[in-house]
Amino acid sequence: MSLEYQIVLAVILDRLIGDPRWFPHPVRFIGRLAMWLEAPMRDRFSNPRLAGTATVALVLAMTFVATGVLVWGAGLISPVAGDVVSILVIYSGIAARDLVKHSTDVYRALADGDLNAARERVSMICGRDTDSLDETGTVRATVESVAENMVDGVTAPLFFAVIGGPVGIMLYKAVNTLDSTFGYKNEQYALFGWASARLDDVVNFFPARLTGLLVPMGARILGMRSDSSWSIFLRDRGRHPSPNAGQTEAAVAGALGLQLGGLSYYGGMPSEKPTLGDPCEAPVADHIDRANRLMLVTSGLFLGCMLILRMLVLL
Repeated sequence: MSLEYQIVLAVILDRLIGDPRWFPHPVRFIGRLAMWLEAPMRDRFSNPRLAGTATVALVLAMTFVATGVLVWGAGLISPVAGDVVSILVIYSGIAARDLVKHSTDVYRALADGDLNAARERVSMICGRDTDSLDETGTVRATVESVAENMVDGVTAPLFFAVIGGPVGIMLYKAVNTLDSTFGYKNEQYALFGWASARLDDVVNFFPARLTGLLVPMGARILGMRSDSSWSIFLRDRGRHPSPNAGQTEAAVAGALGLQLGGLSYYGGMPSEKPTLGDPCEAPVADHIDRANRLMLVTSGLFLGCMLILRMLVLL
């Protein structure tokens, strides 16, 4: 079976069942491996930046070997087994259904008038303090998470799946997991997590920008503010502290007529981020549903573009 069919079937599988708790998700193993390696790498290298870089290299090498051996070994059993394992590996790296589920849980809580439940549920998909968020802040946090995770959880994994198959998508998920584990600007990880954070910025550079370019097209298909999405994307995408997150957040803000960013709290400490977009509409629960639909349509456009490019390159 060609890689193109494997990826399409993996996307369908994700839309049908998402990430069941019983499924032995590779990302969990990668995260545990990274955390297990931290102490011995710090002991071996006195320079924390070097220790962190060595940890990244070792995790990526082990991910590459483990995924390659798994797919290769399954292929030795039978071509069908090889295809099934490849599809399952690619499927495990895509998180569209889970992103929709978690954000929809926030939407439903708000629709039921249960702000406390909405705060609790949004805390599962964003890193900011949520205890004191009002409805507007809860909607804004959820939309920002959908816009940012559109890349981390959907389009970037698809990008690397198209380029490198099961091994490519698992290497990307390893980089993403390393950044989630060590990429913090605090005393413990400012140096140790430097390589993890920088590499994550590098691997997301192209997927984030292509996704941002496609959001206005998705907005047009859905009858949203496509012209505003394009103009806000061009105007505000560089204002976000993250070089990649601002690409999609700006385009989504324009498509929904919202202003994202502003004041948030992390660990009780205020963080004032530049605003993205114009406050054409007041944030309400329905904007979460619109953000989800925009994410799914944009992701479909992204996959179509990548598969077409792959076929053109292979001609």
